[in-house]
Amino acid sequence: MIKRVVVISLGGSLIVPDEINMNLLDKFKKILEKNSKKNKFIVVCGGGNTARTYIKGLDHGEIKNSFYLQCLFGLEATRFNAKFMAYFFGNQANSYLPKDISDIENLLKKNNYVFCGALRMNKGETSDATAARLARYFNTIFINLTNVKGLYDQDPKRYPKARFIPEISHKEFYKKAKKIVFKPGQHFILDKKAAKIIKKYNTYTYILGPDMKNLNNLLNNRHFVGTIIDK
Repeated sequence: MIKRVVVISLGGSLIVPDEINMNLLDKFKKILEKNSKKNKFIVVCGGGNTARTYIKGLDHGEIKNSFYLQCLFGLEATRFNAKFMAYFFGNQANSYLPKDISDIENLLKKNNYVFCGALRMNKGETSDATAARLARYFNTIFINLTNVKGLYDQDPKRYPKARFIPEISHKEFYKKAKKIVFKPGQHFILDKKAAKIIKKYNTYTYILGPDMKNLNNLLNNRHFVGTIIDK
């Protein structure tokens, strides 16, 4: 049986909010293992607070090329988190970090789970754009796992009355995303480049929170709580 490839963007805020979130990662691992008979998973890891800690340290007027260095440390943090996740998943995950799509293709031939960070450094994008490109390349769905249950009209952590948005078109989502001015370590549901990619290729995209039951339900075509971005 040919397995479906699923691309997941795993937010760094879920991996290491303050310390490694072993409780959540154990559940994440069990859900992927439970669904590995029919699926192979490419998991693109974000940098989260690890990235933002270094980025903040480099946010200093006297540091030469600070913007470039902030982007570089953001990228390296995604790879560091990806390396941890690959080790955490053990023998069925990749033994080295892929640097390009051909590496990922080769690793998928023998692994159920392939973890990576951002594959390259491009101005104005995060690991979300890497995940969007991979979903396009493998012609599959894109699942974004973050620390809120989906898309809101405002930041729900700052505004308790923020309105949850269960479904939105690619066009309308891109309008929201492109208003966010990029900065290294930014924390938005998806970056502008990712939003542009999924809009251009009509990639079915799902935004889910930290409750792993919703991920399992989505993978098995059951009711889930989250946001759908579609045509």
